[in-house]
This record gives sequence, C-alpha cells and structure tokens, in this order.
Amino acid sequence: MAAFKHQSTCVIHGGHERCAPGSLSTPLYQSATFVFPNCESGGARFAGEESGPIYTRLGNPTTDEFERRMALLEGAEDAVAFGSGMGAVSGALLSQLASGDHLVAAIGLYGCTHALISEQFPRFGIESSSVDFTDIEAVEAAIRPNTRVLFLETPVNPHLAVYDLDAIVALARRKGLITIVDNTFMTPLLQQPLRHGVDLVIHSATKYLNGHGDVIAGVVCGRRELMEPVRMAIRKDFGAVLSPHDAWLILRGLKTLALRMERHSDNAMAVAHYLEAHPQVARVYYPGLPSHPGHRLLGRQMRAAGGVLALELHGGFEDAVRFVNQLKLFSIAVSLGDAESLVQHPASMTHSPYSAEDRAAAGISDSMVRLAVGLEHIEDILADLKQALALCSESQQSARMAGEESQ
Repeated sequence: MAAFKHQSTCVIHGGHERCAPGSLSTPLYQSATFVFPNCESGGARFAGEESGPIYTRLGNPTTDEFERRMALLEGAEDAVAFGSGMGAVSGALLSQLASGDHLVAAIGLYGCTHALISEQFPRFGIESSSVDFTDIEAVEAAIRPNTRVLFLETPVNPHLAVYDLDAIVALARRKGLITIVDNTFMTPLLQQPLRHGVDLVIHSATKYLNGHGDVIAGVVCGRRELMEPVRMAIRKDFGAVLSPHDAWLILRGLKTLALRMERHSDNAMAVAHYLEAHPQVARVYYPGLPSHPGHRLLGRQMRAAGGVLALELHGGFEDAVRFVNQLKLFSIAVSLGDAESLVQHPASMTHSPYSAEDRAAAGISDSMVRLAVGLEHIEDILADLKQALALCSESQQSARMAGEESQ
C-alpha cells in the first residue's frame, strides 16, 4: 500500500487495494456472508489462521477499506467502523470500562453521549464525573482510584470550547488512564489527537467524513492492542455494524473532504467575523476568532477552526427560536458537515437530554444557537443571517413599544 505525504491525497487513495478486474472505484460488496473454497479454509478463517472475509458483521471488504483509510488519516494502527456515531462512542467506552469503574467526562458533551454516560452507564455499575477540561486541576481532582478513562470532545458541542490535548494526555499518563477524544468537529484533516498521545479517537462519520447527509455511521481509531476488543468483543457481540453500502458512500464522500473542509472553514470564519460585529449578537463562540480562549491552540493543535460555530443573542429562549425560524437558506436540522448550511437550538434540541441545571453548568444558554456553515456562496449565507437578525430586531422593537403603551 502506497504511503502519501499529504492527507489531501490520502483521502482519495488511502487504503485502496485495486481488485482483479481493475476497478478504479472501490467495489461495493453487498453480501451478508462469504463462500469458503472448502471446509478447512472456513475453519482456518474462524481460527484466525487464514485471512479472508467470513460474515459482514465480522468484516466486509468495502468496510475494511474505509477502516484502512481512516487509520491512515488519523495516524492510527487500526480503525473499526460502526453503524452510528453513538455506536462508536459506546464501543470505545465499553471496550475500556466495566462494572465498578469510573470515568471523567468533559461537561457539555453531545446530548446522547451525556445520556449514555449519566443514565445508561449507572445501570451497569459504571460511574462518571463531569468536569470542565479547561481546568486541568479540576480534572485531576475528579480522578478516583477506580477511574479508568478521560473522555472529551474538542472542540465541544455546541459552544466550541477547546481543550489542550497535550496537557490532558500528560495528566492521563501520570495517572495511568486511557484518553478518548471525539474528533468529529475537526476531522483528521484539521486535528489528529493521536499525534498528541491520545489513545482512542472517535468520529461520527455521519458528519464531515461522509459530507452529504445520507449516511449514519461512526468509527474508532487507535493502537491495535486497544482496537482488538473494540472489534472482536464490542462490535461483534453488540452488533452495531456499518453496512457495506454506507461504507461505500463514505469512501466516495471522503474524496472531496480536503476541499470541503477548506470551504467550510473559510465560510465559518467569515460568518464569525460578521456576527461578532453585529449589535443583535451578544457573543460568538468560534476558535478562529482571537476573542475565543481556544484560539491559542490554532496552529499547535488545530490546523483551522472548522465549520461549526455558536452564537448567543441578546434576549432569551423566545429570541433564539425567533431567529432560527426566520432563517431561509439555513435548514433547521441537528446534524453538521453537509453541503447545506444547518441551524439548531441546542437547549431544545441536541442538548435537551440535559437538565436545565446541567445545561447552565455546561455553558449552554437558552439563547444559544448553533450554526453548521455549509458550502454555499458566502454572500448568500451572510445575506440570510442579515435578514433574520433584522427581523428579530424589528420584533423586539415592536414588543418594547407595545409594552410601553400598556403601561
């Protein structure tokens, strides 16, 4: 397999093994099971003495290529694909945790990840603590004798807090802990946590890796010794398997990842500058802005700030909902990484599994809105934001005038 100097080449060619007919594109092996030449060969494959496909829940040639490509892009020894991003999150965590164990998780995680850790894991005797990972001393204070894992997203969904991976890994190594990082917002092209010493990296491949909004998928990358239980215990026995057709779609999407991430990042930067200067906007959360605390890690940890940002409007819940509903080009949807620009209201959507108190502790206000900036022309994106903010301003003025008249 050829080695490539640049990731923009690897997203196209990485892990591809030309099949006998010479197909340029990766073949889709849409088969549940595979035929053995003889009984002895079948037994040898089950025993691990002979390579070759057995059954698609255990592996499939199309999915194998996606896993090889992701391992190359993340600088990992191995990768394991799952049928969803939450399958990957669950697979990575369950491969390292058992009843009686404890993990320290970052505050403000994706809502379903938070629900998994806070609601499902306690049913199986797995405890957790939520901490602000910008405070390394607080993370260290949360570690117990039975702590096994430090788990985080960076940047964080939805308020884009950025955590210093070098500092977190240094703490984990002192304490003998496993570090697991969700790298969905950045992709391997903008951030490679394994190169900072992180043990396992997760992606919701639904998002930027696929890039077309038509697949649900996840992937875990890491050292082979850590990936073996992910593949042969968790995925095999729990069955959160990625279909070969979805793997094929992601491989097709990956070919344009470098171009897409450049455009997503450029558009998001322009949007962030526009919103930061707008009088209707109280605050913008985007690591590309010098005003963001995570900006210092650009260049050292992240190559760019990505395509997702959040803003807080002056006002409250109703003002945020009004703004979201006024947008025309932005579609109201809870994903990201698609060609289309998307908008969602975290307090009532992705982070609704949080209690009001937990949302407040995580810094997720009722007036926060998350934008996943798409690939449209930046002038059209800014025009849509401008008209929505103008309509919100008019509504606020009308409400104030009505209030004054009633007094």
